[in-house]
Amino acid sequence: MPGGSITFGKEGHSRIEISKSVFIGDSIEVRTLEEAEGFVAGIRSEYPDARHVCYAWRIAGETFMQKYSDDGEPSGTGGMPILNVLLKKDISNAVITVTRYFGGILLGKGGLVRAYTDAACAAAEDSGLVTVNEGLIFGLSSGYDRSEKIIRAINEKGFNVGDPVYGENVDIRVTVAKDREQEFCALITDISCGKIVPRKMGKAELREALPQI
Repeated sequence: MPGGSITFGKEGHSRIEISKSVFIGDSIEVRTLEEAEGFVAGIRSEYPDARHVCYAWRIAGETFMQKYSDDGEPSGTGGMPILNVLLKKDISNAVITVTRYFGGILLGKGGLVRAYTDAACAAAEDSGLVTVNEGLIFGLSSGYDRSEKIIRAINEKGFNVGDPVYGENVDIRVTVAKDREQEFCALITDISCGKIVPRKMGKAELREALPQI
């Protein structure tokens, strides 16, 4: 498994129908308890006539938090299956809701677990997964004579290079995963024969899409 935390790449949706009951899944990245609760509240407002809005969320902040709710379904048949979808891929900073419109036919506990799991999985698949790593932004200033060589070497090593700014010199910004800082600095020292010293300019997130769930 790649390093860094795993979360959703975008907002996801799903809709499945089982024995006339409709299950609508929604998933999104969140960073705080307030964002998670706000998203659930928004879903309730969007579907005010729905019988149930079950959900689960996990927040990886200074204190790790997670919560799930069956919202009136039999215990363990709604929120826990949704939470298990998050746990299976260690997805955090994320919330999934599954809204149910009851169709008049009882599904039984096993049927409910399968339905909520399937709707949550489909929403998560629609969101896609990304890894999120802490990154550092470095600035480089190079003469025109060696700038292309430096940019090519940085790209070949897989570092994230921004568009160069051409002025008296060529200014380059590079985003580097924190655990590759020494590797990057050593590369610049080597390629420039010690004439260029990377300037640390701040922090950034590095996001990389993962294969489909």
